[in-house]
Amino acid sequence: MDERLSILTVHAHPDDEASKGAPTLAKYSREGVHTVLICCTAGEEGDLNNLSLKEPGQPFHGLDEQATKQLLASMRPFELAAAAKVIGFSEVEMLGYRDSGMPESPANSNPESFHMADIDEAVGRLVRFIRVHRPQVVITYGDDQRGYPHPDHLKVHDISVLAFDRAGDDDWYPEAGTAWQPLKLYYSVWSRTRLTLVHEALLRLRGSSPYDEKWFDRPNLDDRITTRLHIGDYLWARSGALRAHKTQVDETEPFWFGLSDDELATVYPYEDWMLARSLVPSNRRAGEFEDDLFAGIRTAANQ
Repeated sequence: MDERLSILTVHAHPDDEASKGAPTLAKYSREGVHTVLICCTAGEEGDLNNLSLKEPGQPFHGLDEQATKQLLASMRPFELAAAAKVIGFSEVEMLGYRDSGMPESPANSNPESFHMADIDEAVGRLVRFIRVHRPQVVITYGDDQRGYPHPDHLKVHDISVLAFDRAGDDDWYPEAGTAWQPLKLYYSVWSRTRLTLVHEALLRLRGSSPYDEKWFDRPNLDDRITTRLHIGDYLWARSGALRAHKTQVDETEPFWFGLSDDELATVYPYEDWMLARSLVPSNRRAGEFEDDLFAGIRTAANQ
């Protein structure tokens, strides 16, 4: 058992780390855990979602579509660095692929895209980072992505589950360093309970909500949630990291900032996770939630 607790989270694009798990990673960072962000692409195919940046005096004012894309691509790595600093990541590693764009877009067929990457080669890149940082816990995207089937998000899942096993096997990628076996693999999940409570709070406090029927038509995965962390005191990490991605996030958008951090902490002060794989014993009773991603690991470390 390595004496340093470490957690590694795998994301597809810059800004995903802000919207998925930022309070959880900030919490562990503040507790002294070594926290590692793996970002698989640089987000080159992202759109300018903050149209206020096209106004006079702003960086995108007067630019045509091609120039906008070029400037956007140049800015996103700096936004990622700023967001990671807010959250408190110990390390940020880039897997080195190009953004694949939305499903069936021309960018999907770009040979440098993550979507087109050879699966074994991509897993090898991730395995190298796992062996370098030696995390006991790995976080990735889930196996049910019907709600948002982005090619890069699907690929993140595929390489992560393989890397979880192969990182601990000396026969795989011997050039990638000494084998290291993570102990727990978690999937991120969009809780229907959270969605409902936030939607109802927005209607009650603001009179409207951006969550229409298509959001509630997404698959309800709440019955698969195993782990619920109380992160009400760390919601600043989510809001601060989102604001760092100025090209992607409009501060006036109620989807992101309809509720203040304090209001959100009152409505739903949790982040939810699915435990997909565990190589440590569990004392969790049926129907109970874990309240720590290192449950079972801290105990082993102290023995």
